[in-house]
Amino acid sequence: MISGKTTLIAHIGYPTETFKAPMIYNPWFDQQGIDAVVVPMGVKAEDYAIALPQIMRFSNLRGALVTMPHKISTLSLVDEVTPTARIAGACNAILKRPDGSLLGDMFDGAGFVRGVERKGRPFRGTRVLVSGSGGVGSAIAASIAAAGAAELMLFDTNPASAEALAGRLRAHYPQLVVRTGSKDPAGFDVVVNATPLGMKEGDPLPFDIERIAPTTFVGEVVMKSEYTPLLQAAKARGCAVQVGTDMLFEQIPAYLEFFGFGSTTPEALREVATLRY
Repeated sequence: MISGKTTLIAHIGYPTETFKAPMIYNPWFDQQGIDAVVVPMGVKAEDYAIALPQIMRFSNLRGALVTMPHKISTLSLVDEVTPTARIAGACNAILKRPDGSLLGDMFDGAGFVRGVERKGRPFRGTRVLVSGSGGVGSAIAASIAAAGAAELMLFDTNPASAEALAGRLRAHYPQLVVRTGSKDPAGFDVVVNATPLGMKEGDPLPFDIERIAPTTFVGEVVMKSEYTPLLQAAKARGCAVQVGTDMLFEQIPAYLEFFGFGSTTPEALREVATLRY
């Protein structure tokens, strides 16, 4: 029950129809007796720079979850960013501190990596292909680098975006081999779709599925359906996979700590979640 005492966490992005976080956080808040709620707020890209400062002035707001298409632009709209967000070049969380200043952080990459490694696939020494160098792709690449991967191939339909991410990675991880420009999945231990492909009916697959070996691990960030066309095709080839919502469940404990609500486990969150596709 929302009351005048309820603490709000904005969930900002566009479109909101595919948002899954409210169906995970809010049942957990209810179970724990925490008077807080995650509220979807649809904000288009052209309105974000004006809307965000106004939303952050709400007196009962603790902060925000930030999703597409705002993760990169958030960097320039907050007062301070963590080193993780700086390397990723994007933010997906904003904490409104007691003095009203805004701290930006990024948890997508940590959530993705924790999910894959909990499935028995450590990244140390691996060759990884990440398609998509936007906010989520940059965060995932940064966390994969931190986890000890040997080589990263970055692909984006905007080559300048991939090159910029490659430059940030090389600066922080000089031992890492970073290449750009190819989305051919052949020969990689892990391939990651960090693009919106799969959100719309009829989208092409982000990779040539025939070039993915059965031993390759395939990860997804799209949450429109649990098993996207990419993951269905990968499973048919015998690949181990990670669904998009796994990244959410794995990063939420870190989010809760960031917002000052304690912590939990992915298992506890799954028990109470009311996800719908």
